[in-house]
Amino acid sequence: MAITEDEVRYVAHLSRLALSDDEVDTFGRQLDHIISYVEKLNELDTSDVEPMIHASDQMNVFREDRAGESLRRKESLQNAPEKAEGCFKVPRILD
Repeated sequence: MAITEDEVRYVAHLSRLALSDDEVDTFGRQLDHIISYVEKLNELDTSDVEPMIHASDQMNVFREDRAGESLRRKESLQNAPEKAEGCFKVPRILD
């Protein structure tokens, strides 16, 4: 399958890219190589492969949510770049 110049320009338009004629040629060849490579996947027999949502069969890998000791205010502020009156001081974003 050969990618046409019009298709490259259409994709560039959708992507809001302004391409020169040289870039259209270059990207056309590159896209053609990519699509040719991906088409090789159609040659594989996947009739015995069960459809999957994810490539990995891992389930939830998060730890159990348990209540624990909280940090003291002094400990939580010790690495703050700026602090004021026992709180984190951040730049003002609203007038």
